[in-house]
Amino acid sequence: MRHEPTERALSVSSPRNEPASPAERSLRARLAAYALHAQRDPRETTANGRAAFLARFDREVDPEGLLEPDERRRRAEQARRAYFARLSLAAAKARQAKRTAGAKRPEDGTAA
Repeated sequence: MRHEPTERALSVSSPRNEPASPAERSLRARLAAYALHAQRDPRETTANGRAAFLARFDREVDPEGLLEPDERRRRAEQARRAYFARLSLAAAKARQAKRTAGAKRPEDGTAA
């Protein structure tokens, strides 16, 4: 069964056919994503991407494919956890750097 959208959300053009601003493009993309997820299961639309992302860890821990499937799965899970722990550490460092930079600004709000 083919889905026919009831609205053409992205067909709204800018005045004088000017390129959309970054904010407008972002809003249009958000609107399109909401419309897509209203019609389909997000797990269905993202399944291929998730599978490719997780396969990355399988390839990382067993590039030649020599390990037993259970051992490969165990190691891939640990590699995935390490990946997300590195992301978390980088985010914490970025937040700390942002706080430190904010504390060094003059009180009148002008740039140093």
